[in-house]
Amino acid sequence: MPQVRAERFIRIDPDVAFAFSQTTGRFRLGWDPFISEQHFLDGAATAGKGVRTRTRSRLGLTMVSEYVSYAPPRNVGMTMVSGPWFFENFGGGWRFTADDGGTRAVWKYTFSCRPALLRSGMERIGAWLLGREIEKRIEAFARACESPALVAEFGRLEAGDAPGKQE
Repeated sequence: MPQVRAERFIRIDPDVAFAFSQTTGRFRLGWDPFISEQHFLDGAATAGKGVRTRTRSRLGLTMVSEYVSYAPPRNVGMTMVSGPWFFENFGGGWRFTADDGGTRAVWKYTFSCRPALLRSGMERIGAWLLGREIEKRIEAFARACESPALVAEFGRLEAGDAPGKQE
């Protein structure tokens, strides 16, 4: 199965980086160039193992995914429950580790495409496209994490709401 990976060093601690990565609502839309809409399903108010989300990309694609791991402040993993017809399966994982006074953020997507007859070509194209998207996304995340104004806004949101409850 193809995998794409992006990595950045961020000058904040892993607790803050993890929490920042799990924001939703307007705050999330302000830094995440991939998402145009995202919300929890089944009445969930916050992220956690077994929680499902519905995400619509800025390209108009929609995916329902489920958290298969949620271990603050180290990692989060999700798998596709339903999504674009061309994905046979899709999973993503974000890992945050302390590194030289900051955080090493590593994001990965693993996927396979269908139909089987076209899989090889589709997966090459998919690796290229998803590789570009994950790089843009983690770069935007790193910039946001190091923006004093956004970190201050995040601190105010955290004081009033847990990640996942932002509007």
